[in-house]
Amino acid sequence: MNLNKVFLIGRLTRDPEIRTTTSGQTVAQIGLATNRVWYNDQRQKQEVTDFHNVVAWARLAEVMSQYTRKGSLIMVEGRIQTRSWQATDGTTKYRTEIVAENIQLGPKSSNAPSSTYMPNTSSSAPVNNSAPYRAPEVQTEKIETINLDEFGNPIEETSSVNTPADVANDLPGEPMPF
Repeated sequence: MNLNKVFLIGRLTRDPEIRTTTSGQTVAQIGLATNRVWYNDQRQKQEVTDFHNVVAWARLAEVMSQYTRKGSLIMVEGRIQTRSWQATDGTTKYRTEIVAENIQLGPKSSNAPSSTYMPNTSSSAPVNNSAPYRAPEVQTEKIETINLDEFGNPIEETSSVNTPADVANDLPGEPMPF
């Protein structure tokens, strides 16, 4: 079994670069920075930033172009892909990138226009953030409880229990008294 799945949460290092292919498909390229924090043996905080190239196609590219910019926090779900090509000097160049299959936008920044913010890609229309939040109604079901003490202990009510001696005294061919 093979699996090629990537989840990244980070900030855009530049505004999305939007292009259209010769076949008419929209493609967006972004840089994404992710941080990794840990403490070494001397309990000193260590931090490393990794930079990733992300490519989004079609509607995802349009959403990224419209609702993200440098510094935006996003989560990208996708796959890793390495492509190669011949450079003009004859050398082979390689580029490893994440091909986005799904994105989720982070919280809206304070200087972004409120009318264009969309919290995720599951809806194609902007969300009205001015309406107060109302929790969904939860239906509950009452479960009747049973007091087991009313029924007694079924082990104590057994009238006859066979001991190993009783079983040994049984004649062959007689049914066992269960």
